[in-house]
Amino acid sequence: MKEMPAGAYLRLANLVKSYDGVINAVDDISLDIARGEFITLLGPSGSGKTTTLTMVAGFETPTRGSILLEGRDLVVLKPWQRNIGMVFQSYALFPHMTIEKNVAFPLRMRGIAGDELRRRVADVLELVGLSAFSQRHPRELSGGQQQRVALARGLVFRPDVLLLDEPLGALDKNLREQMQVEIKRIHRDVGITMIYVTHDQTEAMTMSDRIAVFNAGHIEQVAPPLDVYHRPATRFVGEFIGDSNFLSGIVASRDPF
Repeated sequence: MKEMPAGAYLRLANLVKSYDGVINAVDDISLDIARGEFITLLGPSGSGKTTTLTMVAGFETPTRGSILLEGRDLVVLKPWQRNIGMVFQSYALFPHMTIEKNVAFPLRMRGIAGDELRRRVADVLELVGLSAFSQRHPRELSGGQQQRVALARGLVFRPDVLLLDEPLGALDKNLREQMQVEIKRIHRDVGITMIYVTHDQTEAMTMSDRIAVFNAGHIEQVAPPLDVYHRPATRFVGEFIGDSNFLSGIVASRDPF
C-alpha cells in the first residue's frame, strides 16, 4: 500500500468517475487533506465536486483511482464501514422521530445503547445548542435548527471525516450567514476533518482553511482562500472567484532592470 505523504490524512489519488465510459464527471483528480482541516470543494454545477464527495462517502464507486484514509483503502469498503458522516442539503431527518431519536439513530445502528448513548446524544445536542429541543419533532423546528440536528446526527458517532453537501442551500441569507459561523465554531470545538461542497464563493472564502476549485471534472487550484482570490492559478479561477478585469497586453521585456 502507498505511504501517505507528510501531513496527509485523507488522500484522493488519480480519481476518475465516468457514468457512460465516454465522459469523465471527475477526471483524474488528486487531493491531500490534512487531519482536522476544513476544505471546500468549490465550483459551478456539473464541475464534479458533489461526485467527488459521494465517492468519498461510498455512494459512488470510482472508475479508477484510490481513496485512502490514514493509508486504509476506502474504495473496498461499503459506506457504513467507512466511519464517515454526511450532512445533506435536504436535512434528511426522520419526521416521526423526536430530535433526540434522530440524533441517536446512528448510535443505535452501531449497537451503542444505554448511558453511553444518552451521554453522547446530550453532549452533541449541547454542542449545537439544541438541548432544550430534544423532545420536539423536526416539523416544530426552523430550517436552521433542523440543519443543526442534521449536523448533530453527523457528528454523534464520532466520524473520521464529516462531509457536507451544500448544507446551507435551503436557508435564507441571514440564516445561511448564521450557520456559517456555527459550522466554523463546531469545527473549531470538535477538530474534525470536514469536506464542504458549495458553489457559493462567499461561503468558501469565509469558512475554509483551503479551497479546491473544480471545473469540468478537474481541480484548477488548491490553496487558502486569500491565495485563490489574489493569486488565481488559471483564468477560470480568476473569473469564478470575485470580480475580475482581464486586460490584454504585450510583454515588452523580460529584463527586470
